[in-house]
Amino acid sequence: MSSPLLRNSAFGRAARWLGTVFLSLGLLGCASAPVEKNPADPYESFNRGVYKFNDVVDRAVMRPVAVAYVDVVPEPVRNGVNNFFNNLVDVWSFANSVMQARAQQSAQTFMRVNVNTFFGLGGLLDVATEVGLERHREDFGQTLGRWGVPSGPYLMLPILGPSTVRDTAALPVDYMGGLISNVDNIPIRNTMYGMRLIDARADLLKVDKLLDQMALDRYSFTRDVFLQRRLNDVYDGNPPDNP
Repeated sequence: MSSPLLRNSAFGRAARWLGTVFLSLGLLGCASAPVEKNPADPYESFNRGVYKFNDVVDRAVMRPVAVAYVDVVPEPVRNGVNNFFNNLVDVWSFANSVMQARAQQSAQTFMRVNVNTFFGLGGLLDVATEVGLERHREDFGQTLGRWGVPSGPYLMLPILGPSTVRDTAALPVDYMGGLISNVDNIPIRNTMYGMRLIDARADLLKVDKLLDQMALDRYSFTRDVFLQRRLNDVYDGNPPDNP
């Protein structure tokens, strides 16, 4: 499986994609379908080559590290790590909600960050979810979409995983807007990036076996799920007929 690199708000994007994959597996079961050309993927030949490269890297490096992480680190500690990074992502989500002029969503995310930071031991505990404050994941790619910028063709980025032209153009802003990139101490910053990457790849382990057992084209499945999820992200689950 291609392992998307986790970076600031793009970390959240990867996590959402993984969650969609997991849910979609339950709907698709073990059915297979003919592979059809997708008009949103005009660079399919190139993208498939990148996907194969990512898959090799993932199987050789990322998955073994994630397996070792799950085997060695106790679950309560892993949950704390996951909550901590999610809280950092919520800060950038708040900024994007403001840029999208979503007042209620901005207020909820602002409250989430404060509750989890001050009452959740710096974000190690997700107190906000327990008290009913919903998480809204937003990144600059979604913000551009809300501003009317079309997604453009699908792209499979080396190491970074599924994307689109719009989302790829948004990555520098997502990078600069993320809190991790603003950590001045380089060793600490790199350690945080590494831990975030391992944490997100560990979430993939639950779907690895299911994907391996299914008779389908993994590339097209990954692409179609990603594109549908990003469309739903931009339009809150109600995309227009011709976005």
